[in-house]
Amino acid sequence: MDFATLARRDADDPLAAKRSLFKIPADTVYLDGNSLGLLTHQTAQRVQEVVQAQWGDDAIKSWNLHDWVDLPLSVGNKIAPLIGAEPGQVICCDSISVNLFKALSAALRLQDGRNTVISTADNFPTDLYMVQGLSELLGEQRCQLQLVDEADLLADPQRVIDETTAVVLLTEVNFRTGRRLPMQQLIAQAHAVGALVIVDLAHSAGAMPVALDAWRADFAVGCTYKYLNGGPGAPAFIYVAERHLTQLQQPIAGWFGHAQPFAFDPIYQPSPTVKQMLSGTPSVLAMSAVDAALDAFVDVDLQELRNKSLALSELFLELLEANGLAGSFTCISPSTTAERGSQLSFAHPEAYAICQALIDAKVIADFRAPNYLRVGFTPLYTSYTDIGTAVARLSTIMQQESYRAPRFQQRHAVT
Repeated sequence: MDFATLARRDADDPLAAKRSLFKIPADTVYLDGNSLGLLTHQTAQRVQEVVQAQWGDDAIKSWNLHDWVDLPLSVGNKIAPLIGAEPGQVICCDSISVNLFKALSAALRLQDGRNTVISTADNFPTDLYMVQGLSELLGEQRCQLQLVDEADLLADPQRVIDETTAVVLLTEVNFRTGRRLPMQQLIAQAHAVGALVIVDLAHSAGAMPVALDAWRADFAVGCTYKYLNGGPGAPAFIYVAERHLTQLQQPIAGWFGHAQPFAFDPIYQPSPTVKQMLSGTPSVLAMSAVDAALDAFVDVDLQELRNKSLALSELFLELLEANGLAGSFTCISPSTTAERGSQLSFAHPEAYAICQALIDAKVIADFRAPNYLRVGFTPLYTSYTDIGTAVARLSTIMQQESYRAPRFQQRHAVT
């Protein structure tokens, strides 16, 4: 496929105008939005406004004057339609790890007499670490992690999830392979035997339609710095189904989760709303950045976003084949588009060095252990021409074997 054809596809793309909202590094193809999204121009302006005008000029008055105090909920309500939730069930705060700790603790409290938390062995490590940490804290009598193979879960969920299961903790899109789990089916199976479900949306939110309310999910967590473009280390979000709010108890009881935080009551009384999932004072600068970044999704049809994501990934595979590269890599992502998220992953013995050579050639992808090259597709700013450029540069690297240079073999702290 020639670049003129790709340019015509870009011209016909209904999401093409969104690209101008982002600061895209010069002569760079950015295929790492599944790890860190790009900066929007509006986000840069908002952060400056918050620093200079709000904090700088209005100082502490800004908590009321600029509504800093309600940012966690207002940002949560912006995220809600992107994950299929009605307002009042999502709040932006802390990190995925901290929010998982809250959700796991709250879910186990609701499951008196059950202690097993089921997750997949290839789930993102921090999810598993949170269960292990909680098990150390509470003891295995109250929290015990059971790891299962993802393939076994998909093949026979009724055998894996049974009447002894307290909580099922699943990430919708596998961070390594990009496999998308059938969440609605798995949640229904869990509920049929009385188990609760926590869904990790780290690689879903902002890349595809999500339907938490329709799925009847119990809890969900997700980050805002990948497809939602909130910035490095931006606050995460947590979803609690409305039906659980009145009986919820989360363990990190901080003053912002109190029913009346500025009453300064020495006895904790949780808010009756999703605000009870808050703990300490929110990070206003970081949350303001997320708030501004989410405006890029105004008027975006999530199914249209999903369609473009899959079209970009199919184009990448097609161009690999056309350039004689398909045989050089083993694609570990599902071949069926409905079964994968917004990324492709490829196994190669020299995946790390190839990734470093790509970055040097201004094609930003990333590496995941042990030997996977991971390529992400962010439909708001990735163009079809970008994919053509990326594969062309990859082809040159593979033909010349430039990735064998010693400088590309040196491991960095962040891969």
